[in-house]
Amino acid sequence: MAAMAAPGLWWLPRLKPFNRLQVILQHLKMSKHTDSTAEVVLEKRGGAGIIILNRPKALNALNLSMIHRIYPQIKTWEQDPETFLIIIKGTEGKAFCAGGDIRAITEAGKVGDRLAQDFFREEYTLNNAIGTCKKPYVALINGITMGGGVGLSVHGHFRVATEKTIFAMPETAIGLFPDVGGGYFLPRLSGKIGYYLALTGFRLKGRDVLKAGIATHFVESEKSKLDQEKEFVLDEHMKKINSLFSANSVEEIVKKLKQDGSPFAIKQLETISKMSPTSLKITFRQLREGASMNLQDVLTMEYRLSQACMRGHDFYEGVRAVLIDKDQCPRWKPAALEEVSDEFVDDCFKPLGSNDLKL
Repeated sequence: MAAMAAPGLWWLPRLKPFNRLQVILQHLKMSKHTDSTAEVVLEKRGGAGIIILNRPKALNALNLSMIHRIYPQIKTWEQDPETFLIIIKGTEGKAFCAGGDIRAITEAGKVGDRLAQDFFREEYTLNNAIGTCKKPYVALINGITMGGGVGLSVHGHFRVATEKTIFAMPETAIGLFPDVGGGYFLPRLSGKIGYYLALTGFRLKGRDVLKAGIATHFVESEKSKLDQEKEFVLDEHMKKINSLFSANSVEEIVKKLKQDGSPFAIKQLETISKMSPTSLKITFRQLREGASMNLQDVLTMEYRLSQACMRGHDFYEGVRAVLIDKDQCPRWKPAALEEVSDEFVDDCFKPLGSNDLKL
């Protein structure tokens, strides 16, 4: 077994260092099948409280009933003197958690159902509970970890990636923005990586999730030494990412990419041109403002943005094009960055009065 990629496994107080690592590796192995039909399986093993996401056919996508089980359990274990550690993982399959239950939210939003408010409100409240948890919280992000799955992991103390981890925040492709606290952790990554990941939806795999600063540790899920010596996938592009994504607006980034004209810049231009212009503008401002906010203020801001997206056009059109009809041809309104006014973007960030998220 490869050892952890970084020190700091102090968080199992009553076990010797080797045993602490064994506990984590054991849990990676124990992701085999669970017999339960419950969407979330909650277990207590010794001093560890364990949360298992158990919707393998849906890539463990997070829905409201799962949030209703996870949130009170974290709060209970946080207060329990016999619980030293909380571990969250997915049942065996392709994913840790591939995102939130977008289809259900889309259907609800179309008909004005409360779920479109409740889901985001309760999901962000759970993200905050993870970010403020007093007990060490360890997410085993083995497999696809996107959107809502990032929210279940990135705010905790430890995120353990494996060679099977695939990380992305691909929301601008469906008329949304990198929520679940993306406005907090993305601008805090080194250089302009966060802006790059947020605007393009670029996927990081395996060790690169650790090298980007999203995972805190890396463990092989099987006995292999894959890619150990490989350099970070974005290493050769970091200079360009840092200069091209340093800008005061998305339009300026686009202009810089056009002027640069390198194969890398042209590729980013192609990617960005497919995204919702509204989402790109909201996302850019979300990261700029979030860079100097605490997690609670970021989640409150993101709740306002989520409701703006529920009122708008692009989210429903993006979900249709990417997830429902799968024609990959969303017709964005407005269709160009220049047509998304500053007034419109300002409006998305406005407080919701008594409907604001309170943490």
